[in-house]
Amino acid sequence: MTIKGFSQQWKDFPDYILGITQEIWEGRGIGTLNHYYTDDIPVRSPMGIQQGNEAVMAATMGTLYEFPDRELLGEDVIWSGDPETGLLSSHRIITTATHARDGAFGPATGKKFKVRVIADCAAKDNAIFDEWLVRDYGGIVRQLGMDPKTYAADLIAREGGPDHCGKPFTPAMDIDGGYHGTGNDNEWGAKYATILNRLMDKDFNVVTEVYDRAVVAEYAGAVSGLSFASVDAFWLGLRSSFPDAEFKIHHQIGLDGDNRMSPRAAIRWSLDGTHSGWGTFGAPTGAPVHVMGMCHAEFGPYGVNGEGIRREYALYDEIAIWKQILMHSGELS
Repeated sequence: MTIKGFSQQWKDFPDYILGITQEIWEGRGIGTLNHYYTDDIPVRSPMGIQQGNEAVMAATMGTLYEFPDRELLGEDVIWSGDPETGLLSSHRIITTATHARDGAFGPATGKKFKVRVIADCAAKDNAIFDEWLVRDYGGIVRQLGMDPKTYAADLIAREGGPDHCGKPFTPAMDIDGGYHGTGNDNEWGAKYATILNRLMDKDFNVVTEVYDRAVVAEYAGAVSGLSFASVDAFWLGLRSSFPDAEFKIHHQIGLDGDNRMSPRAAIRWSLDGTHSGWGTFGAPTGAPVHVMGMCHAEFGPYGVNGEGIRREYALYDEIAIWKQILMHSGELS
């Protein structure tokens, strides 16, 4: 079954997303961004916002030079929408690479990394026109032998100091790319939204109530966890760092089990507040912080009520968060 408005080479929307990702970044078809991305596309990540293909292509070439064996392995595509108003894919990727050449991450270390990325891409008429992306930047830094806080401080210094460095993304700098959907009303997206709202409302009892006891957890910082303690540590550590922050869900997708897959959900969210508590990000500084987050969850039959989250993937960008904290505190040495 082909998709209206898209090339007949793609059997469905997930096939399109997986296919063009491989063609652009692994097949070295960087120039095809001029075909697959609209000219003025905004691409938001926690580290800032880029608009247009030229900036995306330049960054892509720099990454491929520094990490020439980079692979992007598509794990899942959770999607919603329709070809007329726009389809939205939440695409989870495992990316692997070797730091083989000098570049943005410093002198080549020869070290390998494996991290996850989640990209929300809006597409229509065979082209991506709006994008949100969270890369596990902290996970890369850690596996290359560096500390995220120290790396963020060095990055600020390299970019000219707090007044001149690149600014992490905040809603105030956003650009309207044309996608205004909020997902769908599927029950699995609604269940996951309720779970995340309870966690952000500081109701951590939800962990033992709705997660599978054998839940596999893959989190920011290249953290792989197992069972309740890992889930609790991740979400509690984040929330306790920003206890007064406002939690918002911006996009919510649920999918029933399809194509031999379990029911699952994808949610894009944010936290806006101050670094006013002890937690994952150390001693409170009072820094204003915006956290862009993305999560996927897979549901299974094992849980208190006959269902539970059996796998969870949750990403934010540690470097972008540390950058905001350090730009405020001035602690750059």
